Amino acid sequence: MKKYLFFAVSILVSASLSAKETKIDLNELAQKYFDTMVATQSPGATKKELETHLNLLTEDVGHSHLPWVTDDSRLPNGKEAMRKGMTFYLGAHSEYNAELLDVFTFNHSAVAIRYKNYAKGTHPENNQPIEYSQVMMEVLEIEDGKIAVIRKYHE
Repeated sequence: MKKYLFFAVSILVSASLSAKETKIDLNELAQKYFDTMVATQSPGATKKELETHLNLLTEDVGHSHLPWVTDDSRLPNGKEAMRKGMTFYLGAHSEYNAELLDVFTFNHSAVAIRYKNYAKGTHPENNQPIEYSQVMMEVLEIEDGKIAVIRKYHE
């Protein structure tokens, strides 16, 4: 009988600890996401900054960035696709800064960040100068402590 009681208590404690581990501070995750994203856009950004940012994402992350990327389907190679796309633009900016304006949390499954950014540089595909300032909102859906879906919107 003692074995069964010990086994039952062990399972309850283990389940309780697992449940606590999946609850994360969404404000902290949002700040970390913003900081690492900004680091990937800076003029001196390297693959190190890119990988630090990508470590926050699930392997099958879905991503949309309207109007350019409209399909946010989660695919097995989602993180690899983001790595490829972000590597293409790595170091394209000669100037970049961003200011986090708002963080909105939705229970433990989503967080939205709103920020203003300014970028200047050269487009890597056509070598044309680029310069823009915009207000963005990103909705980040969370799964098991990682970002599973990213939806980017322009104000």
